[in-house]
Amino acid sequence: MELIPYTFASGLDDYPRASHPDENERHLDLRCWMAMASGVLANIAKRIGEDSSAYEEIYKDLTDNKLLDRLHWDSKQKIFSDYGLHADDIDIYSDDGVLIDNIDMFSPTSKSRYVHAHPTFRHTGIFGYVSLYPLMLKILDSDSPRLEKMLSDLRKEDLLWTKYGIRSLSKKSTFYNMSNTVTDPPLWRGAIWINMNYLIISGLHHYSQVPGPYQNQASNIYTELRKNVVQNIFKQYNKRGYIFEQYDDITGIGKGSYPFTGWSALVVNIMAEKY
Repeated sequence: MELIPYTFASGLDDYPRASHPDENERHLDLRCWMAMASGVLANIAKRIGEDSSAYEEIYKDLTDNKLLDRLHWDSKQKIFSDYGLHADDIDIYSDDGVLIDNIDMFSPTSKSRYVHAHPTFRHTGIFGYVSLYPLMLKILDSDSPRLEKMLSDLRKEDLLWTKYGIRSLSKKSTFYNMSNTVTDPPLWRGAIWINMNYLIISGLHHYSQVPGPYQNQASNIYTELRKNVVQNIFKQYNKRGYIFEQYDDITGIGKGSYPFTGWSALVVNIMAEKY
């Protein structure tokens, strides 16, 4: 009944992962969070006078750019992505055979997922927030050619860039703005989320400060993106009096829960450049 099985534990509920969950699946964001966590634990161990070597070893492995490439670089799409048992060509049909291609067409009988091709083990090739985690959590080496490609893709308006912030999923994805079930509209399939934009802006700020061949490129994108996010949230607040859970990638209009001063309040840190 789901276009793509949910991954609630990631926090990115309906972000498109591999279409057929399997124990061999690899999630890029999980790897990056574990890298960050092991680094934090190593620092805590040092502060309290405990042995930090085990955590440091894990951190070293998880931030190894060569290993990251081997496990998560999609050489066909030239992006970082998840890996798993996946098929791109998927539709949902009603019981009477009508193709469901938007939320308005869903009905209680719309429950049949049809996979047009056999899934294979491969990189999913899906470009969105998950692809940016090596930048967001500052795992990429500052001289990595992957960083240059990521920065270039980040600025493309037909992919993730908008004048309101970075959208959650590329406009070219077959899952862009697609509803996942009869009752669930898209969440992480196009909308702009401020917590993720905070992490992206934080990563850009980092790469604009450390020496490397892409320092100026990161700095220019950082300045422009920071301005776009702050201005749109301020504009929507002035118009409607609220901070919102998420923002529309086409109009910039706030949507979802409101008033929402949870992660969207990170705009204050963005304004203060506190990362």
